Amino acid sequence: MERYSKITNKNQREIVLLKAFPCKWGKCAFCDYIDDNARDEEEINAINEEVLSNITGEFGVLEVINSGSCFEIPDKTLEMIRTIIQEKNIKHLFFEAHWIYRNRLEIMKAYMGIPISFKIGVESFDYDFRENYLNKNAKFKEPKEVSRYFASVCLMVGIKGQTREMIDKDIETMLTHFERGTVNVFVNNTTQIRRDDELVEWFCEKYAFLDENPKVEVLYNNVDFGVGD
Repeated sequence: MERYSKITNKNQREIVLLKAFPCKWGKCAFCDYIDDNARDEEEINAINEEVLSNITGEFGVLEVINSGSCFEIPDKTLEMIRTIIQEKNIKHLFFEAHWIYRNRLEIMKAYMGIPISFKIGVESFDYDFRENYLNKNAKFKEPKEVSRYFASVCLMVGIKGQTREMIDKDIETMLTHFERGTVNVFVNNTTQIRRDDELVEWFCEKYAFLDENPKVEVLYNNVDFGVGD
C-alpha cells in the first residue's frame, strides 16, 4: 500500500493516505475503501507517524486522505499533522469529510490553524441516483447547500445505471458552483456496483478538455494520485 506521494502536475502538493477508525457512515454501495480502516488506535498512530515522516513541506500544500472522513482520524495523528504543519511551514491543507460532518468543519479549521479546503464525495448531484442507488446518505437537494460548506466536490462517472445526461449535469454543476473538483472514473471493485465501459469511453472523449482545466483533476484509475493499492 503506497501512502505517500507528490502531485507535481496540477495543483502541486504532497499527499498522504492515512489509516483511521471505521467510516461513520460506511454504507456507500460502491465503496470498499473502508477495508483500510482499523480499530487498534496504537497501530493506526504508529503507521500514520511513519507515513507523515515523509512530508517535506516543499510545496507548502498538503492533502490528507483516509478511507472515510478526517474526523475519523485519531486525535494523536491529528496532533502530528498540526505539528508538521508548523514545522514544515505548510500553508494550505486539503481534507475530506462526509456530509454528516458539515457542521464540524470550522472546528477542524480552528484546530489546524491554516486554511483548509474540504472535499466531499457527492458522486452525483442526481438525488435519486446518489441516495437510492449509491446510498451516500448526503441528502441535500441543491448545489448551494454543498458549496456553503465544501470548496471541492468529488464526482464518480462510468457506473452502470448512470446516464450521459446525469454526467453532463454533474460536470456543469461542479464547474459552475465549486472552486475545485475531482472526477473519479469508476473501476470495478469487490462491491456489486459495476463499471459501464461504453459510458467511460464516451466520458473520456467528451470531457478530455478537463485534463487542461487547472481546477479539475480526473482520476482514470483510483491510484492516479500515487497512493492506494
